[in-house]
Amino acid sequence: MSKNPHIIDFDKQIPIDRGTGVKTVPLTGKWIDSTSLTNGITMFEPGAAIARHYHNCDESVTILEGEATCEVDGEIFKMNAYDTTFVPAGIPHRFWNESDTTMKILWTYASVEVTRTFTETGETVGHLTAADQAVVS
Repeated sequence: MSKNPHIIDFDKQIPIDRGTGVKTVPLTGKWIDSTSLTNGITMFEPGAAIARHYHNCDESVTILEGEATCEVDGEIFKMNAYDTTFVPAGIPHRFWNESDTTMKILWTYASVEVTRTFTETGETVGHLTAADQAVVS
């Protein structure tokens, strides 16, 4: 358990540009001494998508704004604001924005040591590392 509480001012965070219209703002994680979870917000411009992947830990994603299309374990779902997924570790999934407005998601991982494995290549990378930029154009 982290020994120090933190208040994260969203407006002071610097988004990570993942390319082709996807930006991520990390919020909580090991960088603030969290020992049990990692979360943040990702914004998708219209037409933006991330590659199909899975993680080494459970993940929950809540749609904060806009409309999302997601694929979880081969099944496609349409999602709206506040709809939420729970994706167990090892289950392939991806999100994309087919709408004409920005889509925002809040993601939470049940770990501070998160990896992403891209299903197309089998490559496993550390979450939020330079290699963790796979988006679909």
